[in-house]
Amino acid sequence: MSIPSEPDHDRYEPGPGAVVGERSRLVNITYRLLGSRAEAEDAVQEAYARWYAMPRRRQEAIASPGAWLTTVATRVCLDLLGSARVRRERYVGAWIPEPLPDRTEWTGGPAGDGGDPADRVTLDESVSMAFLVVLESMTPAERVAFVLHDVFRYPFAEIGGIVGRTPAACRQLASSARRRMRAARAPEGPVAGQAGVVRRFREAWEAGDIEALVGLLDPDATMTADGGGLAGAALRPVEGGGRIAAYLIHIAGRAPGLTLLERTVNGRPGLVARQAGVTVTVAAFGVDGGRVTRIWAVRNPEKLRLWNGRSRPAAQDPAAGPGTREG
Repeated sequence: MSIPSEPDHDRYEPGPGAVVGERSRLVNITYRLLGSRAEAEDAVQEAYARWYAMPRRRQEAIASPGAWLTTVATRVCLDLLGSARVRRERYVGAWIPEPLPDRTEWTGGPAGDGGDPADRVTLDESVSMAFLVVLESMTPAERVAFVLHDVFRYPFAEIGGIVGRTPAACRQLASSARRRMRAARAPEGPVAGQAGVVRRFREAWEAGDIEALVGLLDPDATMTADGGGLAGAALRPVEGGGRIAAYLIHIAGRAPGLTLLERTVNGRPGLVARQAGVTVTVAAFGVDGGRVTRIWAVRNPEKLRLWNGRSRPAAQDPAAGPGTREG
């Protein structure tokens, strides 16, 4: 992204805490709003681009650079969310949010050095795959009001200024979003219990034990895969524990040398499938009552960059101002 350059003497630098220090919070907000780390980075970069494109006198007139950056980044997200439904109608197969590894396995930074901590998303309940999938069912305005208020504790008066609605309207949007969340989101057990179920699931899959898999799957379980037309994946959800088990055994038989690893996926126990040292699938699980109720399997390689040590072009360092790229 190119940013118009201006003379250095016309630049206002309010200090690291005011501008540069906002990046981590902005990435966390935009990822939850968009479900895509790549798009989240773009939204944050666009906000910084607009900041640095302003002359010094306009920067000095802004009382809170952090609030200004949040407003701009959120409005960029609103624009993206408004067009996302159209884009996803053309998407090949199901669209699943981009899965995130635990920070100890964050390998998408320059030269595989673990990346800038400011670009990492804090893994908590609000980025579990189950949570993000329900967010996808909300309108853009509901999603913004809910995420900013319920997750990041922004007051409705401030949210109203960001989205151009009254505080009362934002309150109603967040309330509607909460109802959607309660209605659509299945209960989940504690993480420790989920880890045990996922471990037994991996062992049964590796052993080709279809009866054990069926026993670990809820009879009404659903598996959704996302290949994006770039990797083989079921185009429609596979429904029913027996069908899912048979499908998984079939897939394993067609992929010799597949290695299954237990990993944290969006803060919850999950599985990573690797072939020839390359991550080809990242699976997130919904678990309730000791059984798997949902499986979200991401196979689109564009969404697996962090898992394979591949990064996008280095983002501009906000502290550097326009025209400078990190090496």
